[in-house]
Amino acid sequence: MTDRTTAAELRRQIAETRSQLGHTVEELAAKTDLRGRARARAADLRDRAGAMTVQLRSTAAQAGHTVQEKAGRATHTVQSRAGRATHAVQDGAGRAGHTVQEKAGLAGHAVQSKAREAALTAQDKAVHARHGLQETTSRAGRGMPEVMRAPARFARQHPRPMIVAAAAGAVLLAAGVMGRRRAAARR
Repeated sequence: MTDRTTAAELRRQIAETRSQLGHTVEELAAKTDLRGRARARAADLRDRAGAMTVQLRSTAAQAGHTVQEKAGRATHTVQSRAGRATHAVQDGAGRAGHTVQEKAGLAGHAVQSKAREAALTAQDKAVHARHGLQETTSRAGRGMPEVMRAPARFARQHPRPMIVAAAAGAVLLAAGVMGRRRAAARR
């Protein structure tokens, strides 16, 4: 080894040591500056808290939008199902109404035909009764008191009111019988 290389080597080592010593001094100074370190750490924490706040607000906003969207879809679904249910109930009620109306019409026709049959039967019976009454009154009129002869003669000459009264009685009788049969069938 020569003196020159050794001197150059020593200079290089001295420069390197000075550099390392400078870094060490800076580190020691930084460690002893507690107030500065606390401020730096507080600033770092503030930055982190701010970033976290922004992130939380963004997440909350997204969650709010998601909830609103899902609530809107749920509302639409419920309204749609309610509408379909309403239409189904209305259709069923309409069909039931038509069925009831049809059955009531059939029952009305049946009652009309039975009433017509009862009226014809009553009219036939009234005609037979009239003939029998005329015959009886003509026979009885001979032995009838004078006061009764005038109404009996009127009934023979004008039989229509008697027939109408007899037919009305027969219809009332038939309606009463049918009402009792219905009441008995319900029990």
